[in-house]
Amino acid sequence: MMSTRLLALLQPHAVRRSLPQICSARLSCLRRQHENITTAFCQPGSCFNKSDDHKQRTWPPSLPGHSCGRRYFSLTPAGIVNAAPASVQPYLRLMRLDKPIGTWLLYLPCTWSIGLAADPGCLPDLGMLVLFGVGALLMRGAGCTINDMWDKDFDKKVSRTATRPIASGEITSFQALVFLGGQLSLALGVLFCLNYYSIALGAASLSLVVTYPLMKRITYWPQFVLGLTFNWGALLGWSAVKGSCDWSVCLPLYVSGVMWTLIYDTIYAHQDRDDDLKVGVKSTALRFQENTKLWLGGFTGAMLSGLVLAGANADQTLPYYCAVCAVAIHLAHQIYTVDINRPEDCWKKFASNRNLGLLLFLGIVTGNLWKKRSDHQYETQLNSISN
Repeated sequence: MMSTRLLALLQPHAVRRSLPQICSARLSCLRRQHENITTAFCQPGSCFNKSDDHKQRTWPPSLPGHSCGRRYFSLTPAGIVNAAPASVQPYLRLMRLDKPIGTWLLYLPCTWSIGLAADPGCLPDLGMLVLFGVGALLMRGAGCTINDMWDKDFDKKVSRTATRPIASGEITSFQALVFLGGQLSLALGVLFCLNYYSIALGAASLSLVVTYPLMKRITYWPQFVLGLTFNWGALLGWSAVKGSCDWSVCLPLYVSGVMWTLIYDTIYAHQDRDDDLKVGVKSTALRFQENTKLWLGGFTGAMLSGLVLAGANADQTLPYYCAVCAVAIHLAHQIYTVDINRPEDCWKKFASNRNLGLLLFLGIVTGNLWKKRSDHQYETQLNSISN
């Protein structure tokens, strides 16, 4: 009897009849699991709910055969942070490794200065560019750590900053202090790779790094102090290459960088106007209000004037001035089109300044390479005259 039933199950028509039933049951099970996952991910507080956009995201969700909560690696900054061990992630977020725009804005004035200091017809010193890139990453991280230590009580009251590691309690103030010491020690190691003049000049910027977060409690111009801090590389890059500052080039370039920071960080500050009013901190966004675009236009004029003066004193050539014109167009578009009442548009315009900085750096490099061609043509003309 048993063998008869076994033979019947092994018949082809029995297999054909049972396979669709098995597949149908399996698909129904997967569908139910997908519906449960979708429901869970759309609940308030889930990582895909738009109101909780700041939380870590993992995709795709766990499916049969995958472990629950598995992280999928991505080469984006946020993906690298999410792929790190859970105990390390708060420290990486504290130094804003997942948001590299600040590092770019700190690094780019360094590249301008290094590029202007290069010998005629030569590319910028690649070793210096790498060294300053590492230094910018470390000092931006240290600055963010100091800022969050000062502002932990304010950050708890602002929706955009309430999830920062110190404000949310993921990292204690003491742990942040130890982490800050590590970052500054590494940054000091980078600084010691430079000449003595540059070491002294770099050390002088620490007072700005430490005191900047306090300025929003004192003055409506904290963005100006941020500009003084963030553009120190415009002085340091030249001195690292040349041994000292040529103030006829470095000072106009530094002033241009400060004006640039006033532009992009005022736009950025408009995201937090309402929250700043609630917690009692100040900013240029609150100072300028509806006159913001007029002020930004004035800063743009000052920035462009400084770039032209720095270029003239550095004997820059046509490609450089073409890049300055492109910068002017970029800034005009930013200021004309920005909607200061839409935080998402403010962020978009703010982040676009990385491209502006890269555009100017490209103009500096090509302008410097153009010098070689011009010098060669001049030598050819002299030789032809002498012959």
